[in-house]
Amino acid sequence: MEEPILKIRDLYYDYGNGTTALNGVSVDIYEGEKIAVIGSNGAGKSTFFLTTNGVLKPDQGEISYRGTIINKKNLKELRKNIGIVFQEADNQIIASTVMAEVGFGPMNLKLPKKEVLKRVEEALTYMNILDYKDRPPHYLSGGEKKRVSIADIIAMKSEIIIFDEPTAGLDPLNAQMLEEVLDKLGSEGKTMLISTHDVDFVYRWAERAIVFWQGKIIADGTPLEIFQNKEVLKQANLKRPTIIEVYDLLVEKHLLEDTKAYPISIQALREMLGNM
Repeated sequence: MEEPILKIRDLYYDYGNGTTALNGVSVDIYEGEKIAVIGSNGAGKSTFFLTTNGVLKPDQGEISYRGTIINKKNLKELRKNIGIVFQEADNQIIASTVMAEVGFGPMNLKLPKKEVLKRVEEALTYMNILDYKDRPPHYLSGGEKKRVSIADIIAMKSEIIIFDEPTAGLDPLNAQMLEEVLDKLGSEGKTMLISTHDVDFVYRWAERAIVFWQGKIIADGTPLEIFQNKEVLKQANLKRPTIIEVYDLLVEKHLLEDTKAYPISIQALREMLGNM
């Protein structure tokens, strides 16, 4: 059995005002996984992300990256290899031009200037924003800022990329752009963790879903397993994806034979109906 790229054991984190954000979280993350982290607001998802990449120090617990336990001395290694794309791009963007912004991380890695420029150009090309390189990022649209914040992480060559509510505030066109980028990163074998309230996206995109509730993981499985577990959905205050609801309704009305092969998209459902 392959070793997890990231091993998290018994993480506890308290914000000091009596709020326990993480309450004994343990999970293994494997290379190349596409994971959705779901649960209602305040369930502990963002705190989990911030402790996972070393921004917050857990009160208790252990994080191992590629078999090495993380401590004060090697914390930099964790931050270098686990990049976070925050929900609000403005909270991430600090430089006066797009080029300086995307180059900030690689510069901090003390890389040669030539390597930094190469990485910046590659990341901007990847996100289709090379034309914006001399523009001030704060004057860009929401979707363009999101592209810049993802380019930041791509330039770092992070092995694991965390997206905290990536589609929040994006219009449908930019949300689709983001999904295309995620598919592209997935096809290249990147390990990704995404928190989102969009259950339709979770069902369509993720291979694995981890459900948080009151600082704990209460379920971990395929999206289909999670969305068929009524107790988990009720406890975590989650709804089922539309396509699952539609499938069950068609079966109930005897318009479709129940093969238990749930369609993952409208196109797949259309083909099912077309084959009848």
